[in-house]
Amino acid sequence: MVGGGEVALRKVRLVHQAGARITVVAKDFCPDLVELANEAAFIEKPGLNLITAAYDQAQMKTLTPIVLVIAATNDRELNHQVSADAQALNILSNVVDDPDYSTVIFPSIVDRSPIQIAISSGGSAPVLVRRIRTQLESLIPSGMGRLGALARSYRDKVKAKLASGLDRKAFWESVFDGPVAEQAYANNMDEATRLMEDSVNSFSTIDIGEIYLVGGGPGDPDLLTFKAVRLMQQADVVYYDHRISNEVLELVRRDASLIFVGKSSAGTAANQDNIAQKMIESALERNRVVRLVGGDPFTFDHASEEIDALLEHNIPFQVVPGIPAANACAAYAGIPLTDSRYSQSVQFLDGHPRSGQLNLDWSSLSRANQTLVFYRAKAAIDIICKELISHGLDAHTPAALVERGAYADQRVIVGDLTDLPAKVGDAKIKPPTVVIIGRVVEQRDRLAWFR
Repeated sequence: MVGGGEVALRKVRLVHQAGARITVVAKDFCPDLVELANEAAFIEKPGLNLITAAYDQAQMKTLTPIVLVIAATNDRELNHQVSADAQALNILSNVVDDPDYSTVIFPSIVDRSPIQIAISSGGSAPVLVRRIRTQLESLIPSGMGRLGALARSYRDKVKAKLASGLDRKAFWESVFDGPVAEQAYANNMDEATRLMEDSVNSFSTIDIGEIYLVGGGPGDPDLLTFKAVRLMQQADVVYYDHRISNEVLELVRRDASLIFVGKSSAGTAANQDNIAQKMIESALERNRVVRLVGGDPFTFDHASEEIDALLEHNIPFQVVPGIPAANACAAYAGIPLTDSRYSQSVQFLDGHPRSGQLNLDWSSLSRANQTLVFYRAKAAIDIICKELISHGLDAHTPAALVERGAYADQRVIVGDLTDLPAKVGDAKIKPPTVVIIGRVVEQRDRLAWFR
């Protein structure tokens, strides 16, 4: 270590705590650094030596073996020279707050030994990294280290009893989510050990997996529910389709199997029966299966059909609601779905045409003072507008199409029943889309907030 000030002190404390043997070279030292060296000598913990001298490259040769050199002076040119000298001798170097001249950078560490988390920005934003560490420190119990040490002491015993990796994973998750963990966090280690012993002796292997039908929301990962994220992190297998954004998929457990079951309004690459059968087979192999769908599983999705198949095979399942696409698209477009002044109800409709037809109750849909929301309506927008006009709805009723609502590249096309089809045709719209019709669309100019 070259330098004896407060910055050097912080680095010395870090590497000294990790067990390094350190030589500090400086013309003078801050009082806390001198006190730290005296404390180390008093408790007979070797490895912290202070040398009062100006820096010279020869010191690196005489103090071998050196594995790391840290330059922490307030002289930038000297720091660069120290780094160059170290690299010339094939020694790793760190220049504090100067990553361009470093071959090693120091991450910010959350230490719950044996559990440790290192956070780094590659030296580009150390203050931000420290803020992240502070946030993590507040989230991770101080007793996490005790729990980690207890788990380490039982690892071989658990491995000997449970041959299957799936069984071991299920066991450890039950431990970390249960009373063993709570007692370890409370520093009641005798009770935590007793409960751990009971858990090892009483745990029974799983016979069948479980299926979770999870709403993936509109695509923004910040709009997922806590339960959705938790189950995605626990999943062994995840089935998803084109409506799930890459950002949402990033939250799935890294070693889970991701299986695309592509379905779109243009076709069905995997039919519904095949999807259900694949999920059942995965569950019978004792996996925890997530069926990740866009929006909400019970809103214009096939969840009920899939559940029918699960019930036939006695597969346990859960349904996790998500924010429906209509709600998210309307909110991000600045269009309220109801308004006490001129829209007291809202109807959600499937706008996907079959054989060129869209058989809906046009008479009831053409009444005033309501909002109509059409899913999958891009291909039928011309039919929708013409039918509503022909059944008596004012031709100048405001209407909007929201493309990729709640995504960063969201587009909103606004018009009325007479011109929206042409505007949509000119805009080269791509799914997913939602069409909103009613006077609530007039509020967009005033309420639009997402740009």
